[in-house]
Amino acid sequence: MTTLFDLCRYKPDILEITVKTFHGLEPVLMEELAALGATNIKELKRAVACEVDKKTLYRANLELRTALRILVPIFQFDAHSEDELYKKIHDWDWSAHLTIDQTFAIDSTVSSEVFTHSKYVALKTKDALVDQFREKTGKRPSVDVESPDLRINVHAYKTHFTISLDSSGDSLHRRGYRHPGHSAPLNEALAAGMVLLSGWDRETPLLDPMCGSGTILIEAAMLACNIPPRLKVEAFGFMNWSDYDAGLWQTVRSEAVANIKPGGPTLVGGDVQSTAVMMAKAAVERMDLADRIVIDRKPFRRLKAVGDKGMLIMNPPYGERLEPENILEFYKEIGDTLKLNFEGYDAWIISSNMDALKHVGLHASRRITLFNGSLECKFMKFSLYAGSKKGQ
Repeated sequence: MTTLFDLCRYKPDILEITVKTFHGLEPVLMEELAALGATNIKELKRAVACEVDKKTLYRANLELRTALRILVPIFQFDAHSEDELYKKIHDWDWSAHLTIDQTFAIDSTVSSEVFTHSKYVALKTKDALVDQFREKTGKRPSVDVESPDLRINVHAYKTHFTISLDSSGDSLHRRGYRHPGHSAPLNEALAAGMVLLSGWDRETPLLDPMCGSGTILIEAAMLACNIPPRLKVEAFGFMNWSDYDAGLWQTVRSEAVANIKPGGPTLVGGDVQSTAVMMAKAAVERMDLADRIVIDRKPFRRLKAVGDKGMLIMNPPYGERLEPENILEFYKEIGDTLKLNFEGYDAWIISSNMDALKHVGLHASRRITLFNGSLECKFMKFSLYAGSKKGQ
């Protein structure tokens, strides 16, 4: 059995971590981690592995924009049967990480011909863990799937298991500015990744003419002003760990706040739905960005460029609620408006509707595959020179 201490015995102050993200955002996340000082960075599938110290682990949870969860492996093993899985989990000393007075939850992902059901793997792990506590103390810690003190991640590939502690707790895409219960079409981490992928210089104007709940604009404003994306979040998973350093966390947070930049570029949004505009403005207020983001109710065709050059990023409807001929006409109107009102701009559009994207009528200079939920999308760049047209 390989433990975290075996992995890091020659570097006792270094942690090996796995940072989860979306497909297509791995290179962006690698750059973010390098900027924080992470080392030995390796790209994985929808994740990045690297090495950090405790301060960088805390910073990563606070400052990474494209991360979803940050996992710290504590041990690894091979198991070829359910009984062997149970025994390996049961024999590990969980008292170093969990007490009977704490709650826990188990997340699992499996890619194995032997272990085919992730929920069953999670159940066997839970049984082994609580049986150990019951045998030693006569009591057992409780499960809390909503807000546990300790979140444990079980990853199985074929017969190899990696058991990790989730340092994030809640998913890192939740920044705290979206109204509870609001179902928005664009994940915050994905929106931040789109802004980073666009190459926006953080100084020229940025517009979102179909801003919905304002996610792209808020993520862009936080990026430009160096505002930590989880500045409003008060609880992280690592705060319940036995080695949590409250003083170090306060230092990390204070340093991040001190690095926030005043002012910022012009950020403008529009949407035709009054409910979306209202929710976007509320989210902007929640992040104290009302002096940096302007959002109005207006159709795309009425939105004008700000300055001679800038960037436009949008997430238009994909066509689930429109007739095929209507969505094609809608995307044609997008292209016509871009050519008419945004000369000198770069425009980025994300959509899962490949046929509709063709009707924009402009040549895409870049195409990046991303996933919006389960939908495979193309994130496409259009440079709007004078006289832009298809084929240029």
